[in-house]
Amino acid sequence: MPPGRDSTESIQAEVLRRHRRIALACLVAAGLIYLATQFVESPGYWVLLIRQGAEAGLIGGIADWFAVTALFRRPLGLPIPHTAILPRNKDRLGEGLGRFVADNFLEPAVVLHRLEQAEPSVRLGGWLQDSGNAELVADRVLAMAPDAINAFSDREVRNFYADTFRHQVTRLDLVPVAERLLRMLSEAGYHQRLFDRSVRVAREMLLRNRQLIYRRVEERSSWWIPRRFDRKLAEAIVEGVEEWLHEISAENHPARLELDRAIYALIANLGQSAVIRERLDGIRDELLESEELRAMLESIWEDLRSTALDGLEGSDSRFRLALVNSLRRFGRTLQDDQDARERLDARLALLLRELVLPFRDRIGRFIADVVRDWDGETLSERLELAVGRDLQFIRINGTVVGALVGVVLFVATQAIF
Repeated sequence: MPPGRDSTESIQAEVLRRHRRIALACLVAAGLIYLATQFVESPGYWVLLIRQGAEAGLIGGIADWFAVTALFRRPLGLPIPHTAILPRNKDRLGEGLGRFVADNFLEPAVVLHRLEQAEPSVRLGGWLQDSGNAELVADRVLAMAPDAINAFSDREVRNFYADTFRHQVTRLDLVPVAERLLRMLSEAGYHQRLFDRSVRVAREMLLRNRQLIYRRVEERSSWWIPRRFDRKLAEAIVEGVEEWLHEISAENHPARLELDRAIYALIANLGQSAVIRERLDGIRDELLESEELRAMLESIWEDLRSTALDGLEGSDSRFRLALVNSLRRFGRTLQDDQDARERLDARLALLLRELVLPFRDRIGRFIADVVRDWDGETLSERLELAVGRDLQFIRINGTVVGALVGVVLFVATQAIF
């Protein structure tokens, strides 16, 4: 039972009892007045007028008491036909209520028109701009976030998402991805930067290992060649390679142009090469099956999870402050940006059109099933608590109006006859 429902029903029950007492008092008063006039000997005009009004009021009050009571139960427990109407017809009532809601409240044109009139994006934007509301939403999100994050710690959940990830990646065609990636890198000149970096690293390694090259040349030289010639040869080799590396580092060197042609040829032929496609698929499948990748992903997830949980703690956490500020900025955006409001309203309308309205018949059947599962006494009690106060006014009005009609009829009869 929702919080606060007991107190609400207690208040409704007390109001219903009070109005029942008022309606009963009116009925009793009419009956006592009618009874008292019977003891007047030789009643005159005014006594007969009062008697006639009290009699009519008593009849009207009893009739309306019977009508109101017959809706919810059998009057005085007597098996009178066509009484206890609501409990005996609750199944039909539930079906009618479900059809009424589905056909009138959930009719697509009505719902979408009401949504458009409500301007939800404007209301949401104004509501989120209030710092208290933004903090309220942030606190609710942060309260649910740890449970949502910890749910992914379950082995079954993690295996499910791992299998889902593997299945989706397996269906991925890597050739277009590789083609777009290479095209993007080449257009940005990253291949030339990589070329420059490679040349620079090669020169640094050459200079760093100069003495090693000298020794290797001397070790592989014939015994009869003088060592100074070996030294000269080694120095010439090193200087030649260094000079060549310096030459190809120039921007207009043919090696760079050849690299450009090779990259563009690779991009052009990538989508038509079955060998490259097979190799990319093989690399993908091998990575997906590797324990190293699984361990790496789990390690990344644990680090992210711990970081997220640590950031969520505390009412003054940076994550909370950032979330509150983001919500307020979102509210300001909705207030100031008409395009943003139109996009949000369009998405809400699409959500209703695609996810809610197609199931309006099922919603109607759900309402009918809920009412059908109620027992008759429960249905009567809930409906009587909801509308019983107003129905007691029918009893009161029946007594008062009946008395007035009786008075009018008496006066008219005396005047005519």
